[in-house]
Amino acid sequence: MNANSLIILDFETTGLSPDNGDRAIEIGAVKLVDGVITDRFQELMNPGCRVSYFIEDYTGITNSMLSKAAPCGEVMARFADFIQGQNLVAHNASFDKRFLDSELSRISMDYDGQFACSLLLSRRLYQAAPNHKLGTLINYKGIASNGSFHRALYDSEMTAKLWLAMLNDIVERADIDDVPFSLVQKLAKTTKANIPKFLANCA
Repeated sequence: MNANSLIILDFETTGLSPDNGDRAIEIGAVKLVDGVITDRFQELMNPGCRVSYFIEDYTGITNSMLSKAAPCGEVMARFADFIQGQNLVAHNASFDKRFLDSELSRISMDYDGQFACSLLLSRRLYQAAPNHKLGTLINYKGIASNGSFHRALYDSEMTAKLWLAMLNDIVERADIDDVPFSLVQKLAKTTKANIPKFLANCA
């Protein structure tokens, strides 16, 4: 499967770790087909507990908004259908994968795609970037945005634009016609020092 046909997702959550009881409060995702966004998914979800003022302030998602949202299980069941058969990407994928796995396990559902991390890939490709936060990389690559990060669908859309820019850079640097998903996974695990050699051997 090519790396330009997949789903890019982002969670907003009550905290940093489902192992500590944190829950998802919003999921946003875009579906890419041959590098074009063909579908979107965005829903708030009620975690069954109040979120902190910090999270309200950070995300703009209030307890009042969540009180009107469907329960996590209902939203995640719909999202499981949305992602079936697709590979997945997130910026700092280990975070989002933990919440995806945790929320789906609560409703005895699963998914069949593999994950790649746009954060790890950016660290290999853009070693001169000031840092590898999503907003920084969007500016670094000159991608237009309105700066409204920390809502799930917007972050997914911006990650998609960054992802496609990275794929384009791989095509140019490696002199190849397209980028298989497996190549991206290998590239993200390659040491920074070996990136030039890795790309030179792709052609």
